[in-house]
Amino acid sequence: MSMNDREQRALLDENVVLVDVEDHEVGVASKLKAHQDGQLHRAFSVLVFDSSGSMLLQRRSALKYHSAGLWSNSCCGHPRPGEDLTQAAQRRLREELGLDVALHPEFSFIYEAALEGGMHEHELDHVFVGYSDADPVPDPGEVSEWRRVAPRELMREMSADPAAFTVWFDILMRRTEASRWQNRLTMP
Repeated sequence: MSMNDREQRALLDENVVLVDVEDHEVGVASKLKAHQDGQLHRAFSVLVFDSSGSMLLQRRSALKYHSAGLWSNSCCGHPRPGEDLTQAAQRRLREELGLDVALHPEFSFIYEAALEGGMHEHELDHVFVGYSDADPVPDPGEVSEWRRVAPRELMREMSADPAAFTVWFDILMRRTEASRWQNRLTMP
């Protein structure tokens, strides 16, 4: 499985912000180095809900350098050094799914996980929520397909087949009380 050109450039050229457990910046590292060495760095996950309360999921492209082909939250990524976290999340949502959505911070959490190919996630993940009924226009280098699913059904799917989902999405959904997602029935 080979990476697309954008993935290769991102690994070699993009830097991530290294942080301590309090989210204070302690340096920068290349995206590749941070993921190879398991350095704690700042990240974000975006959850987009529609007016019926369903969550927008994406299946990661087969060209992604890790977690390829797995279902995940609407969008995720890393802010660039000096980039505002909310603006970074909105940027990636536009890049990956072609959606321009107002996002609101919900919570953050730290997780660690070993991934295929010698990669190691160690992220302070900031979770953002937005609302939209618009259909995404995904970048095929990032997203192979998308769907909307009610949170209750999603929790059942994740329990039945956790290997079909990215590790951070599984942690995000399980670490928070299920009622947080099950009670999202309408857009604000």
